[in-house]
Parts: sequence; C-alpha cells; structure tokens
Amino acid sequence: MEVFGIPIQAMMGQLLIGLINGSFYALLSLGLAVIFGLLNIINFAHGAVYMMGAFVAYLLLNKVGLGYWWSLAIAPVAVGLFGVVVERTLLERLYGLDHLYGLLLTFGLALVVQGLFQNEYGSSGLPYAIPAQLQGGQNLGFMFLPNYRAWVIVASLLVCLLTWFTIEHTRLGGYLRAATENPQLVQAFGINVPRMITLTYGFGTALAALAGVMAAPIYQVSPLMGSHLIIVVFAVVVIGGMGSIMGAIVSGFGLGLIEGLTKVFYPEASTTVIFIIMTIVLLIRPAGLFGAQK
Repeated sequence: MEVFGIPIQAMMGQLLIGLINGSFYALLSLGLAVIFGLLNIINFAHGAVYMMGAFVAYLLLNKVGLGYWWSLAIAPVAVGLFGVVVERTLLERLYGLDHLYGLLLTFGLALVVQGLFQNEYGSSGLPYAIPAQLQGGQNLGFMFLPNYRAWVIVASLLVCLLTWFTIEHTRLGGYLRAATENPQLVQAFGINVPRMITLTYGFGTALAALAGVMAAPIYQVSPLMGSHLIIVVFAVVVIGGMGSIMGAIVSGFGLGLIEGLTKVFYPEASTTVIFIIMTIVLLIRPAGLFGAQK
C-alpha cells in the first residue's frame, strides 16, 4: 500500500522516528520553558545536563551494576541536585540582570561540562543496552513497533502532561507562577521564594536528565549528544512560546512529526524545516504560538 507514491511502511517508520525525536524535544523544551517561565533564565546548559543524565545511567550500569530502571530513578535526582548547586552558587548572583548574563554563564558552563566528559570518554558513542523487559516489539501489520520506543513516547507524554497539570492546576503551581510576578507578595505569605526558585531550576534540569536516560539506549551515550540537540530544542521553545508549558509540549511532539514527514517527502529539508517554521512563526506571531502577546 502506498500514500502519494510512498510505501506506507516507510511513512509510518518515519512518523515513529519523528515521534521519538518529538518526545525528547518535548521533554527538553519543557524543562527550558519551566526554567525560563518561572526563573527568567535562558538555560544554555540544558544540553549538557541532558548528556549528564545519559552518562549517569551509563556509569551506574558499568561502575555500580545498576540497570536502566534504577538509573531512570537516580539519574534525574542526581543531575537535579547538580542543578540546585549551580543555581545556588552561580545563577543566584545574576537575578535582576539582563538575560544575556545568564545565557553567557550557562553557555560557558555547558562548554566546561562537555569538555570534561569529552576529555575522559572521547567523542565516540558508548553503547547502552535496552532493558530486557522492553526488548522486542509488536508487529502492527503495516509496521514493526519496538517496545522500547513505544515506552519512550508514552512515558515522555505522561511526564509532560503531569508537569503541565502541576504547574497550571495545583496550588504549588499557583505559588510558582505568583512568585515570578510578585515575589515580595508571595514571600509575605510565608513562602520561601528563594528555595522555590532553586527547586524549580533543579526540577528543570532533572527533566533534561530524564530525557538523557531514555535517550541512551537509542542514540548511545556521547559527550556531544546534548550539543547536537540544544539548538533544535531552543527553536522548539521559541515556536511554542518562551515560558509556555503547553507550547513546549505541543510544539515538541508536533515538530517531531513534521520533521519525520519531511524526511519522507523532501529529505533535503529535514534538517532545516524546524528553523524555517520558527522564522515563519516569529514573523507572524513574535511571542510564539502559545506565548502571551504584549
């Protein structure tokens, strides 16, 4: 069976790849949106902490003997604590200054972290096995669906929606949003705003680390894996709207699918289609698809 002259198996295969990429776009852009929306920081170190999540999983497996599921629980917490230290010791000094200072600091931090791992492990990818429970796949008739890739899509979607619900529809999320608008008023109600800001940054980095652990069996573990992805993720955040939680989720999955379809119909444009869409969106709606217009 063919669609526009393209075999259905090839099209569905590319759509699956697009959904996989979209899952990581959504998780990473969600972390960026949380950090920017609630802390007003353009976090260029996000790709580095994504890579750190994958490396923590790799080290837990090869040095400690802990498998994928333990890594999925431990790595985000460990990298989130790293984010907490970074916020307390470095980023805290930049609040109230221009966004450019935070961008430059996090960009430099990303280069340092990437350089340290590259010096120790080189630039080639390191293998990380798919957990035994998720090996194999399902024959759907028109395509073969690997179990692990299906798990990544479902897990990332659930994490994204749970994060959105927490921030938009719970008391904690209300406090977080209020703290960005009027921190003095929130502090007057007895809420520790600096601690809330620190934990928010740690949570944003933990989301990136979670994406890194899930990406390890698919893309292998490499010091450069974050640097290859961060520019695309920033484009996704801009399209969705800087600081928009739902914009990050919808744009992440949607642009992953568009990228997959582009590989089917016009492969030459697959590496630039997201940036073309970003340019069009910025010309028509500078605040992004879900961003608040000023």
